[in-house]
Amino acid sequence: MMTITLRRILIVCIILYFFIMFRLLKRGRLALKYSLLWLIMGVCVLILVIFPKLLELFSKWFGVYDPMNGLFTVAIGFIIVLLVSLTAIVSKQSDRIKNLVQDNALLEKRIRELENQNKNFK
Repeated sequence: MMTITLRRILIVCIILYFFIMFRLLKRGRLALKYSLLWLIMGVCVLILVIFPKLLELFSKWFGVYDPMNGLFTVAIGFIIVLLVSLTAIVSKQSDRIKNLVQDNALLEKRIRELENQNKNFK
């Protein structure tokens, strides 16, 4: 069972988490499309902390002995989803960077060829 003190500490930590997330979003250091999973994770954990009976039900459903272990299981599950999502984003960005570098190299080659042709005509 989650004590009231632990619940209060977790709620304060989650509120601080949301404050940091929204501040990063406001300053433009974090894009909204990449932060949606983080925000969803925070809301889900907040719901589980505010409604401990829901956490107990979730824990029993998955066969977890202690509700706090169930909360950590949920958090670890979200972290895995976030890591997979971020890995997919990084892979996509890596491919885009590679294509941009190749396009840039082709354009530079074309410019050099045109400059050489221009020198030959003078």
